[in-house]
Amino acid sequence: MKTYELVGIGNAVVDVISQTDDRFLGNMGIEKGIMQLIEKDRGEVLYAAMNDRVQTPGGAVANTIAGAGALGMQTAFIGRVCDDTLGQFYASAMADHGIDFVNAPVVGGENPTSRSMIFVTPDGERSMNTYLGISTGLSSADVPQEVAGNAKMMFLEGYLFDEDAGKTAFREAARATKAGGGIAGIAISDPFCVERHRADFLSLIEHDLDYVIGNEAEVMSLFQTNDLEEAIAKTTAICPIVVCTRSGDGVTLIRDGERVDVAVENVTPVDATGAGDQFAAGFLYGLSRGASLTVCGQMGNLCAGEVISHIGPRPQKDMLAVFKAAGLVPA
Repeated sequence: MKTYELVGIGNAVVDVISQTDDRFLGNMGIEKGIMQLIEKDRGEVLYAAMNDRVQTPGGAVANTIAGAGALGMQTAFIGRVCDDTLGQFYASAMADHGIDFVNAPVVGGENPTSRSMIFVTPDGERSMNTYLGISTGLSSADVPQEVAGNAKMMFLEGYLFDEDAGKTAFREAARATKAGGGIAGIAISDPFCVERHRADFLSLIEHDLDYVIGNEAEVMSLFQTNDLEEAIAKTTAICPIVVCTRSGDGVTLIRDGERVDVAVENVTPVDATGAGDQFAAGFLYGLSRGASLTVCGQMGNLCAGEVISHIGPRPQKDMLAVFKAAGLVPA
């Protein structure tokens, strides 16, 4: 039975990326810098309006899994796609990246494969318009016990917490991983998701998870406070490992009472898509290798810095070579 170093569960979304300008956003009624959920018809209109599309298999946790796989970790991803053109593309592209895509495309599904139209302006801001399609239907039936139970690390995507079936699948997957001797954690994903399901989020973190990753807004939303330090303290009281990314202010990492604050090099992003996802990839790689909190944070920052230097949510450089050059792993 295969053992995975890292297994992710998340939305299986085809990212379709295009460069544009603020005038186009205004003309199309696209709100800049945020993720908007859209219906199928709106998605078709926006897709048709995109120039020079770059199409990649995406989804936040899927991007993290791809980044971790590129670092040499044995990875698998659990998510739902339809047996349509985009779904077949997604499944084959994940396999091409060396990721075991656990779920076969769903034949005869009511909803098509999820897709996100991402418009990137010259300042690096990304405006995401996402049609969730079939991916939100994930349930316990999509999570093989032999995969979850043989994962050394499980990583969950907060967006899927919007559905009751997703909540149940997360709890069962986390418990299976922990029962098998692994650890489980979550990317909070979005403060609005927390607001809709705060009690369930906190219960999952306290009773079933070993680590949580979020940005300032997400961590503060857990406890409805504008005081970041208060939010971090309350989160660490219920979870052994807490990671809070703070954009240009670096990242705070806490494990069993030990706290480090790791600075980040400020750069002007070409495309901020995937920054948090790739930070998680670097961090989880370091955690899996027994690195110190400081090194885990530095690895995460390097991965995030690389991905914002180009269009697309996945690394283009050999990040393991970058780690070696920075003295974070043996040369």
